[in-house]
Amino acid sequence: MSGDVRFAVLGSLEVTVGDIWLKLGGPVPTRVLTTLLLEPGRMVPVSRLVEAVWDDSPPRTAEHQVRKAIADLRQRIPDGGALLVTEGPGYRLAVDPENLDLSRFSLRLRQAREAQESGRTAEAADLLRAALALWRGPVLGGSGGSVIAAASAVLEERRLAAVEQLVELRLALGESGELLGDLRQLIAEHPLWETLRGHLMVALYRSGRQAEALEEFRTVRDLLVEELGIDPSPRLTSLYEGILRDSPELAAVAPAVREQREAAPAEQPPATAPQSVTAPCTLPHDLTDFAGRDRELRRLLELAEPPEGDAVRIVAIDGMGGSGKTALAVRAAHRLADRYPDGQLYADLRGFTPGERPRRPAAVLGALLRTLGVPSERIPDDADGRVELWRATLAGRRLLLVLDNALDAAQVRPLIPASAGCLVLVASRNRLAGLDGADWLSLGTMSPSDSLELIRAALGAERAAAEPRAVAELSALCGRLPLALRVATARLCSRPRWTVRYLVERLDDEARRLDELTSGDHSVEATLRLSYQALDDEQRAAFRLLGLHPGAETDALAAAALLGVRPREAEDLLEHLLDMHLVEQYEIGRYAFHDLVRSFARRLLGQQRREERAAFGRLLDYCLAVTESACRTLYPGRARIGERSSTATAFQLPRLKDAVRAEEFFDREHVMLLAAVERAEREGFHHHAVHLARNLVFHLNSRSYLAEYLHAAGVAVAAARRLDEPRTLCLSLTNLSAVLWKLGRFREGIAAVSEALELTRRHGERGQESICLDQLGLLHSCLGHLGMAERYLEQAVALHEELPDGRQRSYAWCNLSTVYAWFGRYEDAAAAAERAALLCQGSEARGEEIIALTDLATARLGMGQPAAALVPLERALELGDESRMPENLALTLALAAEASEGVGAVERATQYAAESLRMIRSKGTATRNATVENVLGRFHRRRGDYPRALALHTSAHGHAVAVDYRMEIARALNEMAEVLEGMGDFRQSGVHRQRAYDLFKEMGVPMNASLMV
Repeated sequence: MSGDVRFAVLGSLEVTVGDIWLKLGGPVPTRVLTTLLLEPGRMVPVSRLVEAVWDDSPPRTAEHQVRKAIADLRQRIPDGGALLVTEGPGYRLAVDPENLDLSRFSLRLRQAREAQESGRTAEAADLLRAALALWRGPVLGGSGGSVIAAASAVLEERRLAAVEQLVELRLALGESGELLGDLRQLIAEHPLWETLRGHLMVALYRSGRQAEALEEFRTVRDLLVEELGIDPSPRLTSLYEGILRDSPELAAVAPAVREQREAAPAEQPPATAPQSVTAPCTLPHDLTDFAGRDRELRRLLELAEPPEGDAVRIVAIDGMGGSGKTALAVRAAHRLADRYPDGQLYADLRGFTPGERPRRPAAVLGALLRTLGVPSERIPDDADGRVELWRATLAGRRLLLVLDNALDAAQVRPLIPASAGCLVLVASRNRLAGLDGADWLSLGTMSPSDSLELIRAALGAERAAAEPRAVAELSALCGRLPLALRVATARLCSRPRWTVRYLVERLDDEARRLDELTSGDHSVEATLRLSYQALDDEQRAAFRLLGLHPGAETDALAAAALLGVRPREAEDLLEHLLDMHLVEQYEIGRYAFHDLVRSFARRLLGQQRREERAAFGRLLDYCLAVTESACRTLYPGRARIGERSSTATAFQLPRLKDAVRAEEFFDREHVMLLAAVERAEREGFHHHAVHLARNLVFHLNSRSYLAEYLHAAGVAVAAARRLDEPRTLCLSLTNLSAVLWKLGRFREGIAAVSEALELTRRHGERGQESICLDQLGLLHSCLGHLGMAERYLEQAVALHEELPDGRQRSYAWCNLSTVYAWFGRYEDAAAAAERAALLCQGSEARGEEIIALTDLATARLGMGQPAAALVPLERALELGDESRMPENLALTLALAAEASEGVGAVERATQYAAESLRMIRSKGTATRNATVENVLGRFHRRRGDYPRALALHTSAHGHAVAVDYRMEIARALNEMAEVLEGMGDFRQSGVHRQRAYDLFKEMGVPMNASLMV
């Protein structure tokens, strides 16, 4: 990550990382994220997010689409899993207030109000200017639906109130002439705003323009009578009368008087009694370079406020080793020291101290009593007696006690005073659930901004500013763990010749990272090892095995498979590790290692290699079983190959009872599954690698994650070669060729599928042979070998007719329909597409049906039948979902724009065209970009928008040339000729026309056929 993720919602939505602007996808994720940003830190129910996206007309799949949008945002936004938190029935955006313009806006307004109340007028004005500078317009530009519009209206009222307050402050500071331009502009936007009119009258009067001030009153009076039928307010009328008589109250405050007022304190705080010189203080020193944690410190100080009644205040801070618990507790203790005049005591309970046993409560009490001046001879020997004396000694006293490094609640409980005037701060790596009456503050890793602040404080602002990108990477590599950041910066400070980039490169090797994060007696690994050693033998073994999990997070079912235990046992173990802060939880039921803890767990591997291999095999069995279950639900017609692992049924699987649950599983786990495929192939689990990759690529294809699809397919081919299973290798090669086609790597795809065809014919696999012929026809057609493509596809169709797989037959008919359309044989193309669509009806092949319907519409448009084309297009749009193959939906929308214009539905056509372009630009391949942009370019040319048409065809030509997509190259050239001719550039038009003609002739395509898709 190159820097903090920053959000701007006061205007059009902007999400940036450093100088990089993130694309958020379509309107659904945009409105979902905007709604969460409008309520930062609060849980927003899914039902409200649905309302924000669709108002009163949500589709049947609205909740599912919202959850998909959340999943997509987590992928697009760095640290999205930590930012977008699932909470109860909704989601919460855990964004640092400094990284959200709305939060900064609210903070500046609050600071301005406080400054004004304290008489700091100039400071208040500056704060208001800073707040208003954040404003770029209404939320989402005013196009966000009723829910967002209502919130935007509230924010607009706050903005206008701030504007009014700033004007008042500027008048109070003696400005008059400088204000006139701003006031006139504001009044032009809000002509009936009486308060601003009054301020303008005062500014004019103080500028020596009394007549204009009086005229301003007459203008607003006439406007109010005409528009609203009312007279000006008494306040405005009184101001008018004051100007008439030159009231001295309207004169500006003299600068000297104003400065004197601002210099005087608004209120003197009451004097506090001096602390007794005999009150003991054993607190460690407060860190001079303490940085960040402002939000946590504020929360800790709030929790430390004295309770009502006679109870002692207890605040417990828990967090993983190295999270800065002690530093935070000590800083808070120093801030609170003057409230506890009878002493501020610190005790290290050594719950997690290398080479030492935890201190017994009786020993700690003896030391504390002696610190308070109790003679040793009066301190009882037994533990109960010491507890009684401790509580009696503190009766009626106000004392602050910091108990650091606590092991458990049993160690802490005897040390709690009984006096209501005392405060106890406890710091522990464990969540001390048995500590009754305590308030809790769980300390996680630092926010991105806080971690950068810590680095700047340690290195110095100048050194940090010299390498901002490397500093951000250092923060990420240290997992924003305070101890790791302090160790890393200490190494840099002790080695002034080292650059931050040099240390980042050393830390980039995960195998060495923990070694690098050691400086003197500070070591991240040593700190983590203390928590690990506090586990029992069984828990330590499980912790090591969890390091085998290839994902960022896991659940109890996957952990149970990995550990070879029941899910309830796995969940209990994970919950214990959560209490120990050895795992984290961002979502209920999901557990994640911190990056450095994962590195530590993986460093422990290798002690029991046979046990570890068996555990990873169990996890692969589990993953294979779950993905098989999901694929059976989502893709019921797919062919089965090979034998599945028989041990998979030994594990409890998640209930993927419908398509929504199955898709949610793949959306959440596809990154982990891809890592599992890679590791399975690397470690010799070739069977798992092939079959798991095959299951995964179905999902990657549907979501258009083509880079991941290509990688998984390549791994599957490598593993299949080692298995020596021809049918498995053939299927893996055809999967690979499919993604190579999508990516425009046609010749590589032909090589892969040609090898597959040879294998199928050698072993008599008729079903696979038909698929290979189909793919060869498709790939050759893209290279302009249309005659060859037609022969392959007609062979494929004939062979498919002998076989039961309707989905594959549908693909072949669709590909043949495309070639017929390119030849100008639109009736044949329509018949082929109709046959494909018929094969898909009544099945779960929604994506295939959309393609068939789109091809049918293409043929009907070629025959000059826009009304008939709209019928299949509207059906395809009903079936379509932007989350599944958005590039295909973009083509459907582009054709719908063309057909709608053909029937005179101009407004609808314009909407379709805009949505198609947005979709293809956000997530389209080179081949599909070329096709869609050529269709949209033709659409805009026919409407007379030649510049836009030319830009689209030029872009399409670039995309097509990049992958040698011959038909779209020729079509782009031909359409560019049409556009240039319409613009009067006949010379350049002729050049493009000749090049198009040569390509069409080479492919055997008649020129009139080139006008259609």
